[in-house]
Amino acid sequence: MFPKGEENDPQNFFLADPHHRSPIDRRAFAISLPSKASAGQAMLDNFHPIMQPASVKQTVSLYENTFLKLKPVASGGIAAAGEETALLKGLATGLHLSPPQLEQYLGGQFPAFAQLLASFPQLVPVFSQVGPGLADYKPLVDTMQANVSNYQQVDSLPNFRLFTWFFEVPGILIAVLALLGLGVGWRQRQVSPSP
Repeated sequence: MFPKGEENDPQNFFLADPHHRSPIDRRAFAISLPSKASAGQAMLDNFHPIMQPASVKQTVSLYENTFLKLKPVASGGIAAAGEETALLKGLATGLHLSPPQLEQYLGGQFPAFAQLLASFPQLVPVFSQVGPGLADYKPLVDTMQANVSNYQQVDSLPNFRLFTWFFEVPGILIAVLALLGLGVGWRQRQVSPSP
């Protein structure tokens, strides 16, 4: 394809390997830029409704005005579960009822309360996770609140899937210019008489 001795010439590299991409173009694919850019765009799209100012404000409000206020309820629930047996025994004695009669009485007169009392043993593991859960979610809520404007700036960029072309186009242009330069040089050598 090339004259003897020119096959290893770096200027002929693009012509020797038609599947070769320019260094810029090759790096874009070596780091999986197309799939990463697509994943980045999908993530931005998925976070779009969550990171809107009104949505973040609502999340912060729920965390601070609802979930944090449930922490004492959870702590109280753990303590109350430990006192449930004594409470029911004291109520039965005070009302002169046997434990089954008390259970029937509470179920008939106060069904929601009776159901709550019966669920305390199953709620203790849940209640015990409220404090750690709130601590785990605090950085998430703070990060969301602190990054609303950063998210809006990133979301205003062109679609991430286009970023691959920011590497592809210069790579293709470099390859075309190199080929044109090589072609002109090769033609000049063909036309020029040898000394």
